[in-house]
Amino acid sequence: MMDENNNMNNNTQKTNIKTPRTIEELKQWYKEKNLPDENTTRFFIGKNYKKPRAFGIYQEEDTGNFVVYKNKGNGVRAIRYEGPDEAHAVNELYLKLKQEIANQKARIARQEAYKKQYNSPEAKKARRKTRLKVGGIITLFIGAIIGLNILLPNRGYYHYRNSYYYYQSGSWYLYDDYYGWDRTSAPEELKKNHNDYYDSSNYDSYYGIDRFEDSSYYVEPSSSDSDSSWSSSDSWDSSSSDWDSDW
Repeated sequence: MMDENNNMNNNTQKTNIKTPRTIEELKQWYKEKNLPDENTTRFFIGKNYKKPRAFGIYQEEDTGNFVVYKNKGNGVRAIRYEGPDEAHAVNELYLKLKQEIANQKARIARQEAYKKQYNSPEAKKARRKTRLKVGGIITLFIGAIIGLNILLPNRGYYHYRNSYYYYQSGSWYLYDDYYGWDRTSAPEELKKNHNDYYDSSNYDSYYGIDRFEDSSYYVEPSSSDSDSSWSSSDSWDSSSSDWDSDW
Protein backbone atom coordinates (compact mmCIF):
# COMPACT_ATOMS: atom_id res chain seq x y z
CA MET A 1 0.00 0.00 0.00
CA MET A 2 2.86 2.33 0.86
CA ASP A 3 4.53 1.74 -2.52
CA GLU A 4 1.23 2.34 -4.28
CA ASN A 5 0.75 5.67 -2.50
CA ASN A 6 4.30 6.69 -3.30
CA ASN A 7 3.75 5.90 -6.95
CA MET A 8 0.58 7.99 -6.93
CA ASN A 9 2.46 10.90 -5.40
CA ASN A 10 5.23 10.56 -7.97
CA ASN A 11 2.72 10.52 -10.80
CA THR A 12 1.06 13.63 -9.38
CA GLN A 13 4.39 15.41 -9.33
CA LYS A 14 4.88 14.65 -13.02
CA THR A 15 1.72 16.46 -13.98
CA ASN A 16 0.22 19.87 -13.31
CA ILE A 17 3.62 21.58 -13.23
CA LYS A 18 3.12 25.03 -11.69
CA THR A 19 6.52 26.66 -12.15
CA PRO A 20 8.98 24.48 -14.07
CA ARG A 21 12.55 24.46 -12.83
CA THR A 22 14.11 21.93 -15.20
CA ILE A 23 14.06 21.50 -18.96
CA GLU A 24 12.04 18.30 -18.58
CA GLU A 25 9.48 20.08 -16.38
CA LEU A 26 9.21 22.87 -18.94
CA LYS A 27 8.54 20.28 -21.65
CA GLN A 28 5.81 18.78 -19.45
CA TRP A 29 4.29 22.22 -18.75
CA TYR A 30 4.27 22.93 -22.48
CA LYS A 31 2.30 19.71 -23.12
CA GLU A 32 -0.11 20.38 -20.26
CA LYS A 33 -1.00 23.76 -21.74
CA ASN A 34 -1.94 22.09 -25.03
CA LEU A 35 0.39 24.40 -26.94
CA PRO A 36 0.92 23.88 -30.69
CA ASP A 37 3.91 22.09 -32.19
CA GLU A 38 7.28 23.75 -31.58
CA ASN A 39 7.57 24.56 -35.28
CA THR A 40 4.42 26.66 -34.89
CA THR A 41 5.24 28.47 -31.64
CA ARG A 42 8.98 28.61 -32.48
CA PHE A 43 9.91 27.61 -28.90
CA PHE A 44 12.46 24.78 -28.96
CA ILE A 45 12.85 23.27 -25.50
CA GLY A 46 15.94 21.13 -25.03
CA LYS A 47 17.19 21.81 -28.56
CA ASN A 48 19.96 23.88 -30.07
CA TYR A 49 17.86 25.02 -33.03
CA LYS A 50 19.97 27.12 -35.38
CA LYS A 51 17.57 28.49 -37.99
CA PRO A 52 16.08 32.04 -37.81
CA ARG A 53 13.02 32.93 -35.75
CA ALA A 54 13.36 30.72 -32.71
CA PHE A 55 13.45 30.80 -28.92
CA GLY A 56 15.11 27.93 -27.14
CA ILE A 57 17.02 26.34 -24.31
CA TYR A 58 19.50 23.46 -24.22
CA GLN A 59 22.39 22.09 -22.20
CA GLU A 60 25.86 22.09 -23.70
CA GLU A 61 27.52 18.68 -23.65
CA ASP A 62 31.06 19.99 -23.23
CA THR A 63 30.57 22.53 -20.43
CA GLY A 64 27.29 21.41 -18.88
CA ASN A 65 26.08 25.00 -19.07
CA PHE A 66 22.49 25.84 -19.89
CA VAL A 67 21.94 28.21 -22.79
CA VAL A 68 18.83 30.31 -23.39
CA TYR A 69 18.79 31.91 -26.82
CA LYS A 70 16.80 33.77 -29.41
CA ASN A 71 17.51 33.46 -33.12
CA LYS A 72 16.34 36.74 -34.62
CA GLY A 73 14.67 37.16 -37.98
CA ASN A 74 17.99 37.82 -39.68
CA GLY A 75 19.49 34.63 -38.23
CA VAL A 76 21.68 36.36 -35.63
CA ARG A 77 21.63 34.60 -32.26
CA ALA A 78 21.17 36.59 -29.05
CA ILE A 79 22.13 34.74 -25.85
CA ARG A 80 19.79 35.52 -22.98
CA TYR A 81 21.59 33.34 -20.43
CA GLU A 82 24.53 30.92 -20.39
CA GLY A 83 25.58 29.31 -17.15
CA PRO A 84 25.20 26.40 -14.70
CA ASP A 85 21.87 27.47 -13.11
CA GLU A 86 19.21 25.33 -14.80
CA ALA A 87 16.32 26.80 -12.77
CA HIS A 88 17.27 30.35 -13.75
CA ALA A 89 17.71 29.39 -17.39
CA VAL A 90 14.37 27.59 -17.51
CA ASN A 91 12.62 30.52 -15.82
CA GLU A 92 13.91 32.92 -18.49
CA LEU A 93 12.32 30.90 -21.30
CA TYR A 94 9.25 30.05 -19.21
CA LEU A 95 8.46 33.74 -18.65
CA LYS A 96 9.06 34.53 -22.32
CA LEU A 97 6.76 31.70 -23.39
CA LYS A 98 4.00 32.90 -21.06
CA GLN A 99 4.43 36.43 -22.41
CA GLU A 100 4.17 35.18 -25.97
CA ILE A 101 1.03 33.19 -25.14
CA ALA A 102 -0.52 36.38 -23.71
CA ASN A 103 0.52 38.34 -26.81
CA GLN A 104 -0.99 35.73 -29.12
CA LYS A 105 -4.26 35.72 -27.17
CA ALA A 106 -4.37 39.53 -27.24
CA ARG A 107 -3.83 39.46 -31.01
CA ILE A 108 -6.69 37.00 -31.45
CA ALA A 109 -8.94 39.07 -29.17
CA ARG A 110 -8.21 42.20 -31.22
CA GLN A 111 -9.02 40.36 -34.43
CA GLU A 112 -12.28 39.04 -33.01
CA ALA A 113 -13.24 42.49 -31.71
CA TYR A 114 -12.54 43.99 -35.11
CA LYS A 115 -14.61 41.31 -36.89
CA LYS A 116 -17.46 41.86 -34.47
CA GLN A 117 -17.34 45.62 -34.97
CA TYR A 118 -16.94 45.31 -38.73
CA ASN A 119 -19.92 42.95 -39.05
CA SER A 120 -22.26 44.84 -36.72
CA PRO A 121 -25.50 46.22 -38.24
CA GLU A 122 -24.36 49.77 -37.54
CA ALA A 123 -21.05 49.22 -39.35
CA LYS A 124 -22.74 47.57 -42.33
CA LYS A 125 -25.18 50.46 -42.59
CA ALA A 126 -22.35 52.97 -42.38
CA ARG A 127 -20.42 51.15 -45.11
CA ARG A 128 -23.44 51.20 -47.42
CA LYS A 129 -23.73 54.94 -46.98
CA THR A 130 -20.01 55.37 -47.43
CA ARG A 131 -19.98 53.40 -50.67
CA LEU A 132 -22.68 55.68 -52.04
CA LYS A 133 -20.61 58.75 -51.19
CA VAL A 134 -16.90 58.08 -51.37
CA GLY A 135 -15.78 54.50 -51.89
CA GLY A 136 -12.23 55.21 -50.82
CA ILE A 137 -13.19 56.37 -47.34
CA ILE A 138 -14.05 52.87 -46.19
CA THR A 139 -10.56 51.68 -47.06
CA LEU A 140 -9.03 54.45 -44.98
CA PHE A 141 -11.44 53.73 -42.13
CA ILE A 142 -10.58 50.04 -42.00
CA GLY A 143 -6.88 50.78 -42.32
CA ALA A 144 -7.05 53.17 -39.38
CA ILE A 145 -8.75 50.58 -37.18
CA ILE A 146 -6.24 47.91 -38.09
CA GLY A 147 -3.38 50.34 -37.57
CA LEU A 148 -4.52 51.12 -34.05
CA ASN A 149 -4.62 47.46 -33.17
CA ILE A 150 -1.47 46.10 -34.83
CA LEU A 151 0.70 45.70 -31.76
CA LEU A 152 0.65 47.15 -28.27
CA PRO A 153 3.89 47.49 -26.29
CA ASN A 154 4.99 44.50 -24.24
CA ARG A 155 4.90 44.80 -20.48
CA GLY A 156 8.40 45.50 -19.23
CA TYR A 157 11.48 47.69 -19.33
CA TYR A 158 12.42 50.06 -22.18
CA HIS A 159 15.70 51.94 -22.60
CA TYR A 160 15.36 55.25 -24.44
CA ARG A 161 17.93 58.05 -24.54
CA ASN A 162 19.75 56.96 -21.38
CA SER A 163 16.50 56.67 -19.42
CA TYR A 164 14.51 53.63 -18.35
CA TYR A 165 10.78 53.35 -18.88
CA TYR A 166 8.29 50.68 -17.89
CA TYR A 167 5.04 49.87 -19.65
CA GLN A 168 2.06 48.08 -18.15
CA SER A 169 -1.69 48.06 -18.73
CA GLY A 170 -1.72 50.98 -21.17
CA SER A 171 0.48 53.31 -19.07
CA TRP A 172 4.13 54.41 -19.23
CA TYR A 173 6.41 55.07 -16.25
CA LEU A 174 9.78 56.82 -16.11
CA TYR A 175 12.57 56.25 -13.61
CA ASP A 176 14.25 59.27 -12.03
CA ASP A 177 17.37 58.90 -9.86
CA TYR A 178 15.91 61.24 -7.23
CA TYR A 179 12.16 60.57 -7.30
CA GLY A 180 12.18 56.95 -8.44
CA TRP A 181 9.37 55.68 -10.66
CA ASP A 182 6.56 57.99 -11.75
CA ARG A 183 3.86 57.93 -14.39
CA THR A 184 4.71 59.71 -17.66
CA SER A 185 3.25 60.32 -21.09
CA ALA A 186 6.43 58.93 -22.75
CA PRO A 187 8.07 60.49 -25.83
CA GLU A 188 6.27 60.00 -29.13
CA GLU A 189 9.32 58.30 -30.64
CA LEU A 190 9.27 55.68 -27.87
CA LYS A 191 5.55 55.05 -28.23
CA LYS A 192 5.71 54.87 -32.00
CA ASN A 193 8.76 52.61 -32.24
CA HIS A 194 8.59 50.84 -28.88
CA ASN A 195 10.00 47.58 -30.28
CA ASP A 196 13.30 49.32 -30.99
CA TYR A 197 13.74 50.25 -27.33
CA TYR A 198 12.31 47.18 -25.58
CA ASP A 199 14.78 45.57 -23.18
CA SER A 200 13.03 42.87 -21.17
CA SER A 201 10.00 41.92 -19.12
CA ASN A 202 12.36 41.05 -16.27
CA TYR A 203 14.48 43.33 -14.10
CA ASP A 204 18.26 43.10 -14.31
CA SER A 205 20.66 44.67 -11.82
CA TYR A 206 22.84 46.07 -14.60
CA TYR A 207 20.08 48.62 -15.30
CA GLY A 208 21.33 50.52 -12.25
CA ILE A 209 17.80 51.52 -11.22
CA ASP A 210 15.16 50.42 -8.71
CA ARG A 211 12.93 47.53 -9.66
CA PHE A 212 9.60 48.71 -11.02
CA GLU A 213 8.06 45.63 -9.38
CA ASP A 214 8.91 47.19 -5.99
CA SER A 215 7.17 50.48 -6.76
CA SER A 216 3.64 51.41 -5.72
CA TYR A 217 2.59 51.49 -9.39
CA TYR A 218 3.27 47.85 -10.12
CA VAL A 219 0.24 45.67 -10.76
CA GLU A 220 0.47 41.89 -11.01
CA PRO A 221 -0.19 40.68 -14.56
CA SER A 222 -3.76 39.53 -15.01
CA SER A 223 -2.60 36.51 -16.99
CA SER A 224 -2.15 33.75 -14.42
CA ASP A 225 -0.60 30.37 -15.07
CA SER A 226 -4.07 28.91 -15.60
CA ASP A 227 -4.61 31.45 -18.41
CA SER A 228 -1.64 30.02 -20.30
CA SER A 229 -3.61 27.06 -21.60
CA TRP A 230 -4.10 27.09 -25.34
CA SER A 231 -7.25 26.14 -27.21
CA SER A 232 -6.84 24.04 -30.32
CA SER A 233 -9.32 26.35 -32.02
CA ASP A 234 -6.96 29.31 -31.55
CA SER A 235 -4.59 30.21 -34.36
CA TRP A 236 -0.98 30.81 -33.32
CA ASP A 237 0.80 33.17 -35.71
CA SER A 238 4.53 33.29 -35.00
CA SER A 239 4.99 35.87 -37.77
CA SER A 240 3.38 38.40 -35.43
CA SER A 241 6.16 37.91 -32.85
CA ASP A 242 8.92 40.48 -32.46
CA TRP A 243 11.92 38.89 -34.19
CA ASP A 244 14.07 42.01 -34.39
CA SER A 245 14.89 42.67 -30.74
CA ASP A 246 17.41 40.69 -28.70
CA TRP A 247 14.67 39.25 -26.49
